[in-house]
Amino acid sequence: MTPPFSVALLFALIAAAANVIGGLMVTQNNWAHRSLRYFIAVGSGFMLGTVFLGMIPESVETAKDWWPALLLGGYLLVHFFEHTFATHLHFGEETHHDEMNIALGVSAFIGMLVHTLFDGVAIAAAFSVSKALGVTVFVAMFLHKIPDGFTIASIVLSTGNTKGRALLASSLLGVATLVGVVAYHFTGPTIQPFALPISAGRTLYVAATDLMPEVNREHGFRMALLVFAGMGLFLLVHTIAPSL
Repeated sequence: MTPPFSVALLFALIAAAANVIGGLMVTQNNWAHRSLRYFIAVGSGFMLGTVFLGMIPESVETAKDWWPALLLGGYLLVHFFEHTFATHLHFGEETHHDEMNIALGVSAFIGMLVHTLFDGVAIAAAFSVSKALGVTVFVAMFLHKIPDGFTIASIVLSTGNTKGRALLASSLLGVATLVGVVAYHFTGPTIQPFALPISAGRTLYVAATDLMPEVNREHGFRMALLVFAGMGLFLLVHTIAPSL
């Protein structure tokens, strides 16, 4: 294994653990709803900073004139999968128990698998550019993967499945992240110039279309400040990452 691959895989493994943590929050009944909201708010701010100040500037260098189209393509790709396979998906606790059934649960799981597969691609693509960008993208993925694991576990429980299966679903999201890293490296240099802007578009969708609406459900200045705190955390990580 080349160093970029092994490093990206290690960080993806840590990020994948966040999916399991999210699942445990549901299955062990040891969680606070407000704490999850905080993760979503901070994660959305961090991800927006990562996209606009980290991934897009690097995409301009790697993909040249193609980066705007690839950015839009990545955004639309996630939009397609979430509205085709995960039509009932929203981040956080599943409260519409009367509407959930096995078909909706399976479709949400497929959509989330694709979603987390691209987490791994994003981490691998970022590390292929630089360690600093890789660390930054890793933190962005880690912050939103706890809500990911929480969400899918909650959906699985809502379809009448056991806590064990709910935790297994969260764990499989983590496995999909590792598969994304492996898939990226096995494709070789063919897709590397295009992977980062596509990942940037996908990350933009998650932050702006998936997470921010959840943040906006709760009114008041606290959630807004947490979004800005996420952006501030990004600036901190972005500053110190090159020296790591």
